[in-house]
Amino acid sequence: MVLADIGNIVWFGLIALMILLGTAIVIVVLSFGKLWLRARFSGAYVGFTTLMGMFLRKVNMALIVDMRISAIQAGIPELSTRDLESIYLVRRNTEDVRTCVTALITAHKAELPVTIRLLQEHHFAGGNVRNLITALVEASRAHIQLNLDHARAIDLAGRDILDAISTSVNPKVIDCPLAKTGPESRLDAVAKDGIRLLIKARVTIRTCLERLVGGATEETIVARVGQGIVSAIGSSASYKTVLENPDSISRKVLDQGLDAATAFEIVSVDIADVSVAGVTDKANVGAHLDIERAHADKQQRQAEAEGKRAMAVAREAEMNALVEENRAKVVLAEAEVPKAMAEAFRSGNLGIMDYYRMKNIQADTSMRDAIGHDGEKSRGNEDGSQQQ
Repeated sequence: MVLADIGNIVWFGLIALMILLGTAIVIVVLSFGKLWLRARFSGAYVGFTTLMGMFLRKVNMALIVDMRISAIQAGIPELSTRDLESIYLVRRNTEDVRTCVTALITAHKAELPVTIRLLQEHHFAGGNVRNLITALVEASRAHIQLNLDHARAIDLAGRDILDAISTSVNPKVIDCPLAKTGPESRLDAVAKDGIRLLIKARVTIRTCLERLVGGATEETIVARVGQGIVSAIGSSASYKTVLENPDSISRKVLDQGLDAATAFEIVSVDIADVSVAGVTDKANVGAHLDIERAHADKQQRQAEAEGKRAMAVAREAEMNALVEENRAKVVLAEAEVPKAMAEAFRSGNLGIMDYYRMKNIQADTSMRDAIGHDGEKSRGNEDGSQQQ
């Protein structure tokens, strides 16, 4: 009786275990069967254990299976679910997986030697994987030498690699000064004859991929070209030379090698517009400038004459001061005469008769001076009456 009860209990236990096992199998099949069948019939086999592992790791199973199916159908059988999981588990972002797989498929179709690990590294380093692969494909089609490491360095440096490839194939035209400074902005330069010219130039540039990392940007090109144009016009003898041959300015600028240490190569510099400052509304620019030059010359001569007059006045005042200084010296010398005469009397070198004789000579000299001044005054009056 006891053995029978034990047998029944074992039997019921086995039945319960079978039911539980069957229930678990049914749950697994219902949970993963759809994904398993999809992968199976797409040629991208994924086992039940792999699906259960992804479930336990909280991985988006549908995403991983779909991306593996896409890779297998694109001819990339080496892409495993483990590689896809490693991308997803970094940030648990579905776009990370889609971006890397899409880029890998594009690279495979273009026969580029790119692996999923390399794309994963570039993506999580902050690069733009799609732009990277697209640029490599365009460079390959255009027969431009661009290896993968250099392309990754360009993209991680913050440069737009797609724009760089496009500019290498189709050179870009930029304004000098830049268009963002205003449609009416112009370079201001002065020729040797003093005439101000307003210039607008167009610079055609091509991206130099070898110097793109660490090379100067478009703003440097514009600044250097502007400096070169101003320098070339400043060395011109006349504004007329610039107006007659604006291409001479372009040649001088190109010969200076202004694209050194920049990310671009200057293809051409074209003078789009050149005009004389302040005479845009004048019909005859030459006549207007001649008139302005005549006025300027007149003012210059007047200023020079005024300067000479001021110098003459200053010289006259200086001479007057010198005369007064000499007169003061004469007065001082005359003041010493009485002292010398007194000393001569005391020493016996001068007698009383000598003194009176000297006085007579002084009186005679004063009388002659008075007579002479009166004669000059009378002659002046006669000349005045005759003129009247």
